Amino acid sequence: MNSDPIQMKYHHLRNATAVLEIDSQYILIDPMLGKPGNIEAFTKDRFPAVRNPLVELPEKTEGLLKKITHVLITHQHADHLDAAGINFLKENQFPVTCSQLDAKDLRTKGLNVVQELEYNSPQDFLGGSIQGIPAQHGYGEVAKFMGNVMGFLIKLPNEPSVYLASDTILTDEVAEILVNYEPAISVIPCGSAQLDSYDPILMTVEDIMRFTNLNFGVTICNHLEALNHCPTRRKDLREKFIEQKLTSKVWIPNDGESKHF
Repeated sequence: MNSDPIQMKYHHLRNATAVLEIDSQYILIDPMLGKPGNIEAFTKDRFPAVRNPLVELPEKTEGLLKKITHVLITHQHADHLDAAGINFLKENQFPVTCSQLDAKDLRTKGLNVVQELEYNSPQDFLGGSIQGIPAQHGYGEVAKFMGNVMGFLIKLPNEPSVYLASDTILTDEVAEILVNYEPAISVIPCGSAQLDSYDPILMTVEDIMRFTNLNFGVTICNHLEALNHCPTRRKDLREKFIEQKLTSKVWIPNDGESKHF
């Protein structure tokens, strides 16, 4: 007797921290696991100088963390990998996949890095493949100071393809991923983060709309309402998607929300 296929499930926790559940695999993405206020404010003049993160992790987090089998780290900013996240990964020695540009530093911090990715070079991953995708963390000059960031394109047998864009703006390379690979699911940062100086360091709302228009699959919006330098709110983003007639193509999860694909 054939059993029903197990669907991929995306668990949004907070900011960019999520768990991708695929059969018996639980892949933790960018663990910012600390209590509210344990990270300094990212902007002190442009927006209120409130320490980060602004919100607690959802109640379901503890149960999911007990099931983790693999970890993906896109970059080392504290809102993607904080001290609590580092300690959790050190204590449990989960296998970590990351950029080769971060691998040495993460090993020095005690993490079990088992896979280093170069940009645009696929490697084997859980019976399928994972590819590092270039990301540009900001518009103009600020991108030079934000360090390296890597998105991930994941293709697994009998599962929807997943593009984890990480902290990026809409570049030609990002647009080419949508056109050339047509990922079924794309996860993008939608908080429109800004520092006290320079241009935004994440996609503007206008570029979020452009990305979603280009995207053949579903766009998942993260990086919302968890950090003091992200002015875009879920409510305003929903209204903009309604205005642009794009609501059927997007999911804006609340913290702790999950969805099957």
